[in-house]
Amino acid sequence: MRTVISSAQSQPQMFLRNSAPIQVRHTPTGISLALKPPSSSSSLVAKCQKQPQQHQKTQDDGIPAEEVKTLAKFKSRHNYIRVLEVSRKAEHPFRGSRLLLLDGPGNIHSISFLFTSLTKTYFDVFATLPPILPSGPIALLGFGAGTAARLLLDHYPQAILHGWELDPAVIQVAREYFNLGKLERENQQRLFIYIGNALNATVPNGFSGIVVDLFSKGCLIPELQEPATWEKLRGQLRKGGRIMVNVGGSCVEPESRLRDGKVVMQETLRAMKEVFGEELFVLNLGNRKDDSSLALTGDLPPPEEWKKRLPGPLKSYTQMWMPYSA
Repeated sequence: MRTVISSAQSQPQMFLRNSAPIQVRHTPTGISLALKPPSSSSSLVAKCQKQPQQHQKTQDDGIPAEEVKTLAKFKSRHNYIRVLEVSRKAEHPFRGSRLLLLDGPGNIHSISFLFTSLTKTYFDVFATLPPILPSGPIALLGFGAGTAARLLLDHYPQAILHGWELDPAVIQVAREYFNLGKLERENQQRLFIYIGNALNATVPNGFSGIVVDLFSKGCLIPELQEPATWEKLRGQLRKGGRIMVNVGGSCVEPESRLRDGKVVMQETLRAMKEVFGEELFVLNLGNRKDDSSLALTGDLPPPEEWKKRLPGPLKSYTQMWMPYSA
């Protein structure tokens, strides 16, 4: 999951994904935070979700700064890394969660809850992929702290995962603060993690599926706007294999003002269209069509058949996919 932290001056009304008051916003990669100077009205607020009518707490609502704790904050070779913890007493859907933020904009790359692997974010959509794949290993490109891996391992006992992460410091943080070490010990024959360029991911005989969640500096990496990248990834699939991608959207706030989340999403989808043609589908999670989106390759399976193979909380996503139209 990716999100962005930006200054209060540039974003006076932040909606969602530190010991200073914050606002959170849901972005295609996930949720984004904006740091603000302490004040009694500061809050952590979720963006690309509908504003509540009469008030049951949703991800759009703020979390008081005193209910958010910074567990780690440092710079690695590749990232500005922060780990935040939301109090279990907070009246908010993120209560009891830990968040991994990377880069200056504050992209949220992972979310973890103590008692469930489900997140009620786009990560849950990733967990709908295995039932429509042929047999074989699944690649996770952009591993983060392992949110997608935990979901897939919990819900699919036969799944074998190969995850790639560029920054070794992110994996170290995941082991210390997100129980990745325990997940690895309990799944020694099912979970394999590699440090390096995710676009070079490969295994003998190919992957049955590939999950792509590759953001840097608050933006999809530029290689994903090139058809050659998707040709390369398609070449790593087994017959009948599929790719599911977090393509972001207007909720993504890039670090550079020269980039725009909606434009980058459109460029990425056009590049995929050149390679996959009519076998490309899009799922929108936000209020607007371009808020927060995922892409799926291959023929779309009948929703009812797909739904039967999924755990209850994931069934509704099967009916949200639409053919991509440029």
